[in-house]
Amino acid sequence: MTENRLSLNKTLLTTARCLSEVESGRSLSALLSRVHPSERAAVQALSMYAMRHWGLAQAWRSIAMQRRSQSGPLNSLVALSLLLLDIAMVEEAATGRQGVPDSFQCPPGDGAPRYAVHTVVDQSVRAARLVSKASFAPRLLNAILRRFQRERTLFVEAVARDEVARWNYPAWWIAQVRDTYPDHWQSILQVSQTAPDLVLRVNQRRSSVQQVLSSLEDAGVQAVHVGGAAIKVRSAGAIERLPGFEAGWWSVQDLSAQQAAPLLGLRGGARVLDACSAPGGKAAHILELANVSLTAVDQDARRLEMVRENLERLGLLDPERVQLVHADLLHSRAWAGSAPFDLILADVPCTASGVVRRHPDIAWLRRQSDLEQTVALQRAIVDAIWPALVPGGRLLLATCSIFEQEGEAQAVAMLERHADARRLPAPGLILPESAGEQMTCGHDGFFYALFTKEARA
Repeated sequence: MTENRLSLNKTLLTTARCLSEVESGRSLSALLSRVHPSERAAVQALSMYAMRHWGLAQAWRSIAMQRRSQSGPLNSLVALSLLLLDIAMVEEAATGRQGVPDSFQCPPGDGAPRYAVHTVVDQSVRAARLVSKASFAPRLLNAILRRFQRERTLFVEAVARDEVARWNYPAWWIAQVRDTYPDHWQSILQVSQTAPDLVLRVNQRRSSVQQVLSSLEDAGVQAVHVGGAAIKVRSAGAIERLPGFEAGWWSVQDLSAQQAAPLLGLRGGARVLDACSAPGGKAAHILELANVSLTAVDQDARRLEMVRENLERLGLLDPERVQLVHADLLHSRAWAGSAPFDLILADVPCTASGVVRRHPDIAWLRRQSDLEQTVALQRAIVDAIWPALVPGGRLLLATCSIFEQEGEAQAVAMLERHADARRLPAPGLILPESAGEQMTCGHDGFFYALFTKEARA
């Protein structure tokens, strides 16, 4: 057995534990941050892939197990192993050894984890020995996987009309997208299942697009300029190891998110409020583009520290121009200061339905009731910060959501509540889009609405 096969069972074990925690309501990003650096990349790849196909994995697990085990990690290992075995059997079919019908994973994308059939079975069973003290665990998983090998066609046919298995989203999420976009809901769901592009935003106060491209080329990393300060990177490996990271030459930021700072109409000397600032990508972009006085606010002290760390790495944490404020926008005025703001970025909390391809666990963590709660919270935040905007100033409402309630409906309601608000041109809804050719660039789903405050007569 090779070293890779020896280590695969441990990767499966850690991945199953992460997936089990997600099923219990924990964020995958937080869980991955606790994984040892030596195995984080492998666990992240498996976890992300599994989450993007979790509807199918759960459906097959329900067929294979009459009742769940008391061990959450074992349950998750069963679901994960079925996905991996399916891919392995498709790969074998591609070599001409046997014919298998298509499943909803077929043809598997470039991000699909590929192992031989015997490796999946062997290493999954070994992982089962580690995941549960119960002696039946490896026997149970071995029996399930052997059954899937014999009856794969029946498993595929059994879920053929199951929308959750087909689209890999909860039923309420599918209904929400279908009702909002009746003509192209399938393509939206399909795009959101694809792995996102890695896009860098060059910090032009410390580097240039050409310098970053040259350094990446020298390191053997394929990259291409995709407009403005944006560079798409392919097969990057660990982000922190890319040239220029420690030097603050660039940040990771999707193309859609890179539109926020320019939309504000930045000018030197302006007082800018970045509400809900963490993790600080848009705050950094604002400071890169103009010499402004920035107040960055977040109610989560831990996440506000991420803003500080990012600005420090980029060389943007100038105490004379930047103020980081730990405050609840709704219950404190510590952020307001003595003078109104010229520009406000209201990147308000949302369901994050536009970035689900980047964080695939979101779809399984959200509940339909969350949508109503975020809409109400967004409204409350905008109403709290609108009085702090100077007449003639601009407020940019931004959400990484494709749900209409968090986008256009929210913008229309804003005008109804504030007679002194006037809407200015902005992109509005940006639907998620995957890359076409190899080095073209996709983007996340986003919504932007820009307002100015008119002086009262």
